Amino acid sequence: MAESARFSLASEPLALGALDGRYRAAVAPLVDYLSEAALNRDRVHVEVEWLIHLTQHSVLPGTSPLTAEQTAGLRKIVTDFNGDAVAELAEIEAVTVHDVKAVEYFIGRRLEGLSLAHLTSMVHFGCTSEDINNLSYAVGIKGAVEDVWLPAASQLVEQIGRMAEETREVPMLSRTHGQPATPTTLGKELAVSAWRLQRQLDRIAKTDFLGKINGATGTYAAHYASVPTADWQEVSRTFVEGLGLTWNPLTTQIESHDWQAELYADMARFNRILHNICTDIWSYISIGYFAQIPVAGATGSSTMPHKVNPIRFENAEANLEISNGLLDTLAATLVTSRWQRDLTDSSSQRNIGTAFGHSLLAISNVAKGLERLDVAEEVLAADLDTNWEVLGEAIQMVMRAEAVAGVEGMENPYERLKDLTRGHRVDAARMKEFVQSLGLSADAEARLLELTPGTYHGIAPALVDHLK
Repeated sequence: MAESARFSLASEPLALGALDGRYRAAVAPLVDYLSEAALNRDRVHVEVEWLIHLTQHSVLPGTSPLTAEQTAGLRKIVTDFNGDAVAELAEIEAVTVHDVKAVEYFIGRRLEGLSLAHLTSMVHFGCTSEDINNLSYAVGIKGAVEDVWLPAASQLVEQIGRMAEETREVPMLSRTHGQPATPTTLGKELAVSAWRLQRQLDRIAKTDFLGKINGATGTYAAHYASVPTADWQEVSRTFVEGLGLTWNPLTTQIESHDWQAELYADMARFNRILHNICTDIWSYISIGYFAQIPVAGATGSSTMPHKVNPIRFENAEANLEISNGLLDTLAATLVTSRWQRDLTDSSSQRNIGTAFGHSLLAISNVAKGLERLDVAEEVLAADLDTNWEVLGEAIQMVMRAEAVAGVEGMENPYERLKDLTRGHRVDAARMKEFVQSLGLSADAEARLLELTPGTYHGIAPALVDHLK
């Protein structure tokens, strides 16, 4: 049977990837920093500021500082950068087949209107493309981290911290190796998660965003050949720092990207900790510790109408894994370059936005998932009440302390508790009977008889205060 021709979507303005399609709204803020258009705008920004810097300091003989009006006009090229500018750059690049050269020509076209046509030769002066690219990427990544990703991640950590505070007193059975263990509180466990995540955010907040502008192989050769009287290292340092970056004085043609590898390793570690939190929350939902609040009109399963699936946490897991796949690749690839330059970094860095996007999407999903959780305190309490054997640890330690204090009959406490509890369910009555048979001092016996699985959690509630 002949197959009917289908309509081709290839010519339609449709997104190929999920981030620019289904999840666009969640990652849209990153477009202003890590998209191709944002990179080109930042290239224009760097080129314009370099021209201003050179004239402001009269680095080249025969030049003088620009007027305030001329400087404002140059900077307006950046602030006015829009869709039409993106299209114009694309047209220029179609001819030059070189993205940075296209930016140079784009700026040159506008100098005459600013009565600055005589400075056309100063656009991109002494620069290799990587001088502009490394600074543009650093400016964009810095903005993405500080203005988008870090605020979103910080809000999530604060959200988990608030949950920890609200549930600090809610007792919960611990599980080590999947088996019942010494109880804790839900709030303390959430505080552990918040603490771990915050440590990574503290590292990320201290990131040094490095940049360089020193020519084709990092030697200032063309600079000194053309203007030997200038202090080009000082010109370079003050320019880079003026962009809000940290100056890298020693490079090849490329800035070495080590700072990027460090940043991506820290972000990936944050992602992995968050992934662990997702799997834990998912597991707690599956055993009933958390109830999910249904969303009106939403469908959990296409065939089982009773279900409310933990999709936010599952979605987050997948996106964190994709983000880390890219972050790990970027961190490994960007620190290596053949001799003074190869182009592997160029292709790799075009995926930075995608790596950030999947992480940001995951953060958004976790935040929304947490908002739809209710703590099922009755389920946690019932679980504790069926696991009295977890008090075996407390009884053993009290017996040891009693033995040290000289109380007789406290021999082999571990073995005696092992015989009582290992592989056996022990209820409240059996535990009470055992405690009363030990011959403890009156004070020690009274303390153990008052203890329940729901109260045996040490100072867990107070530990939440460390988040403050």
